Amino acid sequence: MHSPAAITILRPHQWIKNVLVFAPLIFAKRMEHPESWFAAMTCFAAFSLVASALYIFNDLFDRSRDRQHPQKKLRPLASGKITPSQAGLEGMILLVAGLWVAESTKDPHPFLLMVLAGYVALQLAYNLLLKHHMILDVICIATGFVLRAIGGAVVIGVIVSPWLIICTFALCLFMGFCKRFCEIHSLTGSDAGAHRKTLDGYTQSFLVHLITLSAGLAIVTFLLYATNPVTIERFGSNQFVYTLPLIIYCICRMAMLSMAGGYTGPTAIILRDKPLILGILMWVASAVTIILLAGKTA
Repeated sequence: MHSPAAITILRPHQWIKNVLVFAPLIFAKRMEHPESWFAAMTCFAAFSLVASALYIFNDLFDRSRDRQHPQKKLRPLASGKITPSQAGLEGMILLVAGLWVAESTKDPHPFLLMVLAGYVALQLAYNLLLKHHMILDVICIATGFVLRAIGGAVVIGVIVSPWLIICTFALCLFMGFCKRFCEIHSLTGSDAGAHRKTLDGYTQSFLVHLITLSAGLAIVTFLLYATNPVTIERFGSNQFVYTLPLIIYCICRMAMLSMAGGYTGPTAIILRDKPLILGILMWVASAVTIILLAGKTA
């Protein structure tokens, strides 16, 4: 086994998705609790290990299809740099390690292992069946992100807010449709359906409608959260609503870059586009500042 390939197959750049587990830490006003940071980092590690294991299993299932994709054919399994047996062993080790890390948090918070097991079950169902069904495939992707957010909440012992679920689902539904558009664009002129069955049904015009719909849904759900009386009471102000321009900018830029082509998906855009990175960091800084100031004036 080639050592670089053994690392590449883990897709460590995709671990950025697991940063979502820190959202409850921020919005539950637990940023000043070191034990909550440690618990959240443990959750991040557990999801990262398990996610890498699931990426390996996905590559095992899809290696023949990946060979027909201009970028994915370079993946370690599709290119033959790692054998299926080697990849399977590496995946099982990572899966057991991730579940063990989650199990270690059961005292005092016993539910992370349950959430992570649900995430594993969802992803296996997605890889084996659900990703072959239009719309449902993207709903599954968004639900996976919701489980990350829930994991971040239960590991620090806070109540899972309905707003955490709604806002996460709406935003990640939008990003899921952006991902499908990126795939359609990168496979223009080739047999997209041979790589992913649902790409026979998705068209660029249909995905434009879905991206527009889900982008609007994400913006509206954020506005409903920001102006909700419970939110205003919790943070002592309605200042979250004033971060709306940053939300709109980031969502619109993500949609624009997805439709322009040149990226494999939203993760690549977030990691490579400097204006979008700046917009996200500015929104996070604004949210943290609002919450910290609310804590001092409460």
